[in-house]
Amino acid sequence: MSPIVELLVLTALAGAAIPIGGLVASIEHIRPHWLEREFRHTVIAFGGGALISAVALVLIPEGIKTISTWESVLAFAAGGLFFWGLQVLLDRSESSASQLVAMLSDFIPEVIALGATIATGKSGVMLLALIIALQNLPEGFNSYREFISGGMRKSKILWAFFAASLLGPILGAFGFWMLSDHPRVMGWMQVFAAAGILYLVFEDIAPQVPLKRSSFPSLGAVLGFLLGLLGKLLEG
Repeated sequence: MSPIVELLVLTALAGAAIPIGGLVASIEHIRPHWLEREFRHTVIAFGGGALISAVALVLIPEGIKTISTWESVLAFAAGGLFFWGLQVLLDRSESSASQLVAMLSDFIPEVIALGATIATGKSGVMLLALIIALQNLPEGFNSYREFISGGMRKSKILWAFFAASLLGPILGAFGFWMLSDHPRVMGWMQVFAAAGILYLVFEDIAPQVPLKRSSFPSLGAVLGFLLGLLGKLLEG
């Protein structure tokens, strides 16, 4: 497979998980009712765990390889402050887009890194694409539920998710042609995004996980992190 074809296929696969997760979430009236409720909370926790695994196992370790200690500190602090300010704006506008912001803040740097990795010819690109896709599935699910609770129409949400999935090939191509020779820029971007993801997980996602009279949903966070850990171990 040529690098260009590999780029298009893998980035499209990673992005397609977003609307697929939304489609699964659009299935109404799962019965019995307790299963619908616990399943939703568990998927929210799973998405949070997957995001934290992306921070701990991918974005931070890869980002700090190419930038200095002080640059890492500055990038992380800047990312946290930026996403805090973004959350303030979302709260003031009463937007229900916090889960989508968390998803894209994870997806964007990872798919750019995927494109850059394909360009350098390093191994593990198929595994990286699979990990991104598996993270996007629960995040697409959670984002759909968040938007639908805010009153947005089903068709509008799914079309928006389809448009977001197109970012995969576009941003992958950007990483492929523009950033493969600029590892320091990649490092700054990954650490910056990691801080934003961590803030959004504890601000918006984690508070939605607990469910009265059930301790099972929180286990989803452990399973989500396990997903990222397994991918990291397989990558070697």
